[in-house]
Amino acid sequence: MHDSARTDGRIAFISGASAGIGRALAERLARDGWQVVISSRRAEALEAIREANPQLAPRLHPRVMDVTDAAACAAVFAEVESSLGEVDTLILNAGDYDPMRLDDFDPALFRRLAEVNYLGAVNGVAAALGPMRRRGRGQILVTASLSAYRGLPRAAPYGASKAAVLNMAEALRPELEGTGVALRVINPGFVRTRLTDKNDFRMPQLITPEQAADYIARELDGRGFEIMFPKRFGWTLKLLRLLPYRLYFALTRRMVGR
Repeated sequence: MHDSARTDGRIAFISGASAGIGRALAERLARDGWQVVISSRRAEALEAIREANPQLAPRLHPRVMDVTDAAACAAVFAEVESSLGEVDTLILNAGDYDPMRLDDFDPALFRRLAEVNYLGAVNGVAAALGPMRRRGRGQILVTASLSAYRGLPRAAPYGASKAAVLNMAEALRPELEGTGVALRVINPGFVRTRLTDKNDFRMPQLITPEQAADYIARELDGRGFEIMFPKRFGWTLKLLRLLPYRLYFALTRRMVGR
């Protein structure tokens, strides 16, 4: 379905592209010859990317879009396909994060992160699924997180929203088999961004957005369901999924000093 040797003219659409992984990936794909739609809620942030990369500007196409608005997602996706052409790859990367300690338990934070991280991905899938299924080709990648594997202390709102993204993708993937449309998930570990700068603990195997973009770009034309990185940290967390609760909670109690 995807020819890794052919990049020039292929269209990628990246939400959450104004900073972090989204921006780094947009710049990487544009350098590789893709036409890249970059979207976020802030037009000035998107224009700043083009101004910072004048040589790439002709291949970077800004679109203002709020992923929490389902109608807007559908309208922007349709406009892009009408004006630029068929979107080959949609990467739903918009995300939000705040850590939360038990003493700061806040339902509003759960709601906010779910609206962006989970329902934002749902809205993006909904916008692209119909057009891609009708033509029988395309791929959609949703960004979850390695924190989706198991509940981690101080990350309940974020981890729950990302676990929902992963579960959704796992549920939909079998139904899409044979349609020509691939649904895949990106599971990053700790990436240095303005969001992870909020953490006050040591983040294992912390990588840069550019390193994350390299991981994704290398596997963008693969057939696997999951793009996971960094690999060693990812496999460590996968093994934690196999622990019985008694052992798992003994480990996580140490993380909160109990």
